[in-house]
Amino acid sequence: MFTRGKTLFHYLCAVIRNTIDMKKSILTLTAAAIACLPALAQQTATGNKDTLTVSRHYDIEQVVVTGTRNATDIRHLPLTVSVVGRQQIEQSLQPSLLPILTEQVPGLFVTSRGIMGYGVSDGAAGGISLRGLSGSSSRLMVLIDGHPQYMGLFGHPIADAAQSLMAERVEVLRGPASVLYGSNAMGGVVNIVTRRMHEQGVRTDARIGYGSWNTLESELTNRIHAGKFSSILSLSYNRTDGHRRNLGFEQYGGYAKLGYELSPHWNVRADVNVTHFNASQPGSLSEPLEDADQRVTRGMTSFALENDHERTSGAISFFYNWGDHWINDGYTADPDDNSTPRLYRFISHDNMLGISAYQSARLFRGNRLTAGIDWYRFGGEKWNDYIEGERAGEHDDYLQRHNHEIAGYIDFRQNIGTFLTIDAGIRADHHSHVGTEWIPQAGLSFHLPRSIELKASASKGFRYPSIREMYMFPPQNPDLQPESMWNYEIALSQRLLDGRLTYGVNLFHIDAKNLIVTVPREGTTPLNMNTGSLSNTGVELQAAWRISQAWSVDANYSFLHMETPVIAAPEHKLYAGALYARHRWSVSTGVQYIGSLYTSVPANGRGTETTEDFVLWNLRARFQATRWLDIWARGENLLAQRYEINAGYPMPRATALAGVQFKF
Repeated sequence: MFTRGKTLFHYLCAVIRNTIDMKKSILTLTAAAIACLPALAQQTATGNKDTLTVSRHYDIEQVVVTGTRNATDIRHLPLTVSVVGRQQIEQSLQPSLLPILTEQVPGLFVTSRGIMGYGVSDGAAGGISLRGLSGSSSRLMVLIDGHPQYMGLFGHPIADAAQSLMAERVEVLRGPASVLYGSNAMGGVVNIVTRRMHEQGVRTDARIGYGSWNTLESELTNRIHAGKFSSILSLSYNRTDGHRRNLGFEQYGGYAKLGYELSPHWNVRADVNVTHFNASQPGSLSEPLEDADQRVTRGMTSFALENDHERTSGAISFFYNWGDHWINDGYTADPDDNSTPRLYRFISHDNMLGISAYQSARLFRGNRLTAGIDWYRFGGEKWNDYIEGERAGEHDDYLQRHNHEIAGYIDFRQNIGTFLTIDAGIRADHHSHVGTEWIPQAGLSFHLPRSIELKASASKGFRYPSIREMYMFPPQNPDLQPESMWNYEIALSQRLLDGRLTYGVNLFHIDAKNLIVTVPREGTTPLNMNTGSLSNTGVELQAAWRISQAWSVDANYSFLHMETPVIAAPEHKLYAGALYARHRWSVSTGVQYIGSLYTSVPANGRGTETTEDFVLWNLRARFQATRWLDIWARGENLLAQRYEINAGYPMPRATALAGVQFKF
């Protein structure tokens, strides 16, 4: 370790002079920064503390990790981060996180097709769009504790794996996050920060509920914090018959996390998350299907060694994701169509292995420098397995493919007095097949009188083509190049009435190019090509008011103008909610308006444009009958609206569930 500034300076200069190969430059420079940051922080440890120090009295909503890797006061970030805390997650009484995010995060929308379950393959829902950029095309990254969660072959997240049981809070970064997280964080990230037991002791909770369409929800969670050891274990089982024939869904979930505090400055943790679901999809109303069934298992495990000193903090982590998929795409149920059951099943196994290391340090007054390295290996294998007919027992259309990425990044943040924070970062990311991308980002945060925060930022996002787009199924194209976009944003926020009243306004413009689209070709099969573009402009508003200890209200609204309409990206999205919590009662209600939601758009000059407008009213209540027993109920779409999110898949009308929760 280098302890003298002159020695370190000479060392870094030698690295720059002698390293020619780009990949080695990325790794060596970033590794040198990671290795040297603790020493530099120790060297400058004397003097006044930096104004970016996170005090323990901050509310959890004020401190985030998604926009900077280390715990940071949200006011010093030029990026926009929405936080949904554990209290909001529990009040929602939802087994999935995605409906909660649709309500609470402006500009974010999740497709759905029923009361429970999103599924995969044709007819699936669970596509997340943010500011008109679709997560179903891998343009929005889902993370668990900062680790990417997407299919190694198809490149997109699995919606049914985002369960509430594991989440302490969810941080949604609205806008490109590619400097810190690389490809797939082109439009933003949804980071699920996992739960832990903060207080000493043992606690067990069991929740079960039953309701419309033979729907059952259940969850059991045990948490332990004994001295330096902590653990959490959660198990769940959910099922429904669905509001349409052949729309059944069944899910088993499990999450476990162990942690140990090695010293006041070092701790280690490991976790595993597994979900398995069986899903069916009935097809659209105009083209009903039979036997369209899916069996999917998804898993994630990680190990991390973390350090947290007075002026420096960081971690090195290892993670491994895997998935097994058995899919029967079904056949047309129309007897006049003469279609027959499929003789084969699509089977795939995918995996993703990753190593991440970063170190963040305050080198001098008002400064924060973060440097990190990421390495990912992802891919898998797929084939068709014939189970009937003359070819029973045979396989075909086999593909096995793996790619890898290696990247280094540096983020620099500096306070100028108490008035201004400057942030700039850059990432160099190399893909084994596509090549190297450079991703810059810069922003300013003005800390004005009367608790006003004014922010401006410009950031680049990008996405490498997935293995599916390059190698699987026509119209695959191995010569695809990365998609890219720039996001320009201005944000204003203020806290009033001692923090009980907050509001925020965001204005943004997105300019994207080289988007991968399927282009028809005369006399031959279509081809994936980098010919798409996108220009979106919008405004996002949000406000919250804690009226009293018992009453609070919140609201958010987003308007999105798209030059080119995008499916599942509403032009207007408004949510207004209220919470009453006093003595043994907790009651929350919310109304959501969705306007000009595109369910279909013309493709290659063909087809029609259809939109949906609807209003949803939800109501949730909880009553503490005894110290160890709560009674709860949840009602959704209580106005019994008729609407569709996926074209041809009508959503259920009014639904209701009720149950109990035991606390030990």
